[in-house]
Amino acid sequence: MCLRSAGTAAAGSLEWPPTANPGPAVTDPFVLLQHLLPKRAMTAFAGRLASARAGAWTHAAIRRFVARYGVDMAEAADPRIESYASFNDFFTRALKPGARPIADATWICPVDGAISQFGRIERDRIFQAKGHDYTAAALLGGDAALAARFEDGWFATLYLSPRDYHRIHMPCEGRLRRMVHVPGSLYSVNPATARGIPGLFARNERVVCLFDTANGPFVLVLVGATIVGSMATVWHGVVNPPRRGTVRAWDYDAPPIVLAQGAEMGRFLLGSTVVILWPARPLRFEPSWSPGRSIRLGEVMADADSPRGA
Repeated sequence: MCLRSAGTAAAGSLEWPPTANPGPAVTDPFVLLQHLLPKRAMTAFAGRLASARAGAWTHAAIRRFVARYGVDMAEAADPRIESYASFNDFFTRALKPGARPIADATWICPVDGAISQFGRIERDRIFQAKGHDYTAAALLGGDAALAARFEDGWFATLYLSPRDYHRIHMPCEGRLRRMVHVPGSLYSVNPATARGIPGLFARNERVVCLFDTANGPFVLVLVGATIVGSMATVWHGVVNPPRRGTVRAWDYDAPPIVLAQGAEMGRFLLGSTVVILWPARPLRFEPSWSPGRSIRLGEVMADADSPRGA
């Protein structure tokens, strides 16, 4: 992967309290397996395989993946499987210009994927699945002051499946203020695991990005998962590894880093989830949205308008 590093960053530290979530009652064999698997070792091994440049073996693996998941290579800027030297090159492939038109909306979908959940943040609680929620402070690595800015605000959780395009784009023009890498577990983030593991998105490793916009601040959180070898941003490059087990933070003041709506801001090396937080300001989600619905980059996500039911 080649991502351009932009601007300067001052490294800092945050206090990282353990996530206050009870252990799940294990009833689903898949969820039980999630606890037993050596997720970190599996992820490191998968990362090495995905970055390997193994010629015919790599191309055969990509072909099997395309066939297994129904990947639409016609949308790729380069549809030739032979042009990808590694699986990571293929997985983070660019799209053809114009493949994802940008809608006229305050907030556009930042990814291809599916809606996991969305709606109000109830004081500081974010809904995950029936019977499960977590706090904004836990999601944000224990930063209570930042979490307080989103109390009674809004959230959207968007899941990227293996077949999806895996670059993340800006939902709105914004100026980057801070990035935090929060260590954590590497559970799967598919819908079955979200239903079975309390506080999943606040337990997994994640990269928290804070932006200022003309419509107020927002946070975009890249959530890691099993087999997600790394996460990267366009201003920093690969954020993880390293995985040092401590919170790392960077502040961005000068020179300013401003990204346009629809511009790429980061990418996953293998799939995962994005969580977006907004403060308690008027926001109206796209009326056709519902949990489980497929979404595409550039579609309408929300407008700065009266919230539903107002």
